[in-house]
Amino acid sequence: MHSPCVAKCGLNDEDFCMGCFRHINEIVGWGKASEERQQQIWAQLPERKAVMKGGNNFQTISREKWLAAEGKLD
Repeated sequence: MHSPCVAKCGLNDEDFCMGCFRHINEIVGWGKASEERQQQIWAQLPERKAVMKGGNNFQTISREKWLAAEGKLD
């Protein structure tokens, strides 16, 4: 399944990307997620977009944040 990434990355205060509306843990784990899990994430995105609409990108996804999220997957 293709990723919901729209290449407009920027995290809000709760670590959700304001481009694709996935949490950093979902972004980092996307490649290892089962197709069922990926479908679950896709299903949540319209509601998240509606709730977060107009929100700001406060920070880019830094390598440090990426590695911390990746460490939670193991």
